[in-house]
Amino acid sequence: MTTIRRFCCNDLLRFASVNLDHLTETFNMSFYMTYLARWPDYFHVAEAPGHRIMGYIMGKVEGQGESWHGHVTAVTVAPEYRRQQLAKKLMQLLEDISDKIDKAYFVDLFVRASNAPAIKMYEKLGYIIYRRVLRYYSGEEDDMRKALSRDIQKKSIIPLKRPVTPDELEDDPISIDAHGVSPGVCLRHGP
Repeated sequence: MTTIRRFCCNDLLRFASVNLDHLTETFNMSFYMTYLARWPDYFHVAEAPGHRIMGYIMGKVEGQGESWHGHVTAVTVAPEYRRQQLAKKLMQLLEDISDKIDKAYFVDLFVRASNAPAIKMYEKLGYIIYRRVLRYYSGEEDDMRKALSRDIQKKSIIPLKRPVTPDELEDDPISIDAHGVSPGVCLRHGP
């Protein structure tokens, strides 16, 4: 039976095997610790019997006014646990926290434009491509969004008509990494 619980410091020593595929970003320890300290409600792990880590989700809440939103920084599932709806459960948990606790307008995430299986999965979860970000890391990223209950008119998901560059993204100091952009969601598994 899978247990989904809050991520804790000891998990940092146990989750490396989940990050091994080429589409999952691995950050430095201080990055993970910052998320754990600032947004503990947005950092969860899925654990198998025997305490083996199956996957995790890490995110935050940020913005102001109608831009107040939950953000998925990373969601990944170990290869042997994929295609079991685990990413969907983790995503729903983050969406519920964003919607019911933090009263956010939407949830967003970044996914490589070339990662068709992940984009398809997010679309099945109700996300739309809001905008394309050019020259994000080594290529293009799609900024995908899902409106929450506070956004009654669904204004947060009206797609932009043109792509943007990383310097046009909001400058939230905690979300800026060594490349000068907010880390994207990297997910390698199908729907």
